[in-house]
Amino acid sequence: MDKYGEEKVGEHFRFFDTICGATQERQDALNVMLEQPMDLLIVVGGYNSSNTAHLAEMGEAKLPTYFIKNASKMESPQLIRHFDQHKNEERESLNWLPEGNVVVGVTAGASCPNNVIEETIARIYEFRGVDVINLLPDWAK
Repeated sequence: MDKYGEEKVGEHFRFFDTICGATQERQDALNVMLEQPMDLLIVVGGYNSSNTAHLAEMGEAKLPTYFIKNASKMESPQLIRHFDQHKNEERESLNWLPEGNVVVGVTAGASCPNNVIEETIARIYEFRGVDVINLLPDWAK
């Protein structure tokens, strides 16, 4: 505006939405996952991550979704501490993991470390009495 004037801004300035490749891949993968029948979704990542928050929003639109920063927030099958981004606070939910056979989706923000994701998955299995080491192929043990 300083150089060409306000009336010429359209000729010299353009903007558009951009999204990094890893973030777009996570969103695309979650869209595919949300087409499958699931009982609940766990979204793992930093509470201040906009891409992780968007994954949680995508899940919330379809099924019960819990936005956690790490596995320690899943204290038991009866208690989970998760982020409510609409109130901008962490809250508790009781009896979040139903008894019996359930399908739990797990996704994470693009910057979430793999070990945090793995610990989350392992914790869910632990709640069902499954030692994750038994799920690994023999070559990985």
